[in-house]
Amino acid sequence: MRDELYQQTILEHNRNPRNFRKLEGATHTAEGYNPLCGDHLWVYVKVNASGVIDDAAFEGSGCAISKASASMMTAALKGKSIAEANVLFEEFHQLVKGDLKPDEKANHLEKLTVFSGIWQYPARVKCASLCWHTMHGALEKTKTVSTE
Repeated sequence: MRDELYQQTILEHNRNPRNFRKLEGATHTAEGYNPLCGDHLWVYVKVNASGVIDDAAFEGSGCAISKASASMMTAALKGKSIAEANVLFEEFHQLVKGDLKPDEKANHLEKLTVFSGIWQYPARVKCASLCWHTMHGALEKTKTVSTE
């Protein structure tokens, strides 16, 4: 059942990615690149004076997993503080490595738990996590992020 949900979710977000655009007025931006598979994207985040993410977007090219992960990530970040975004980053990273079992441990990932089985495909972990590392880099004012 989870595999079917995973496939449907990935395909839907790949076909109709949310927040797929350049974000004018972004306060934080970074470029992410996975040289092994060619995924290449830019993540844009607009943080207000209170430290809350008002908007997030991405653009670029990549496989279905990479695009779906970026689509779901940008949707999940809106309205979160930078601290909450960092918690999501850490939890997602643990999830895709197989170190966080969402059915066993409380987390803040909600719909993002659909990626919980990706650790079984090590080559795909970098596809799912590239946008997250890029977002984290943007918030840390790192301009370029690579998975290598």
